[in-house]
Amino acid sequence: MSTAAPEMGRRDGSFEREPARRVFASELRECRYQFKVGEDEKSPTFVLLPTGERSNRIFVAGTLTEKSRQGEQNIFYRGRVIDPTGTFFIMAGSYQPEAMQQLAKIETPAFVAVTGKPNLYQKPDGSYLVSVRVESITVVDKETRDIWVLDTAARTLDRLDALATGTSPDIVKAKEQYPALDPSVYRKIVYDALAQIKM
Repeated sequence: MSTAAPEMGRRDGSFEREPARRVFASELRECRYQFKVGEDEKSPTFVLLPTGERSNRIFVAGTLTEKSRQGEQNIFYRGRVIDPTGTFFIMAGSYQPEAMQQLAKIETPAFVAVTGKPNLYQKPDGSYLVSVRVESITVVDKETRDIWVLDTAARTLDRLDALATGTSPDIVKAKEQYPALDPSVYRKIVYDALAQIKM
């Protein structure tokens, strides 16, 4: 397991910036548990990935296949980004004016890299939806997308290895929250994703 990324991120001015985790769409959409660290309103909120790592920010890459502008007073954009394993639902609004302008300018379809915050919503039927509030989105080339797939595959396998032997509080909580998780399914997702890129 790589220890290069410090656990609490780096200091940016006066606040701690969390490292952006690389995660495939198929894992992110399985998230069911979100929690806050600290009591004040600026305290960071995390989703717990099924593979046992907390995530306040994520970094994803894929194809922006569609986007739509919504709202009259409070304008915001929604979009879909597809990676080799599934779909990320992204959004950017007036609280992220730069991200909203970036997303507004991109013509679909396009390869994009997105940094953002995952948010978990429970729908009335009890099912969950994870959307990503965009902090930045840029057009990239296919090679950059493919490198992201390689990096994300490696990070996912690292998390699975840690999940098998680790005892950190996040791993213990993940085993409680995702008791049905089958590591072999996630390994197959990783290998299927790798098989889709031609380096």
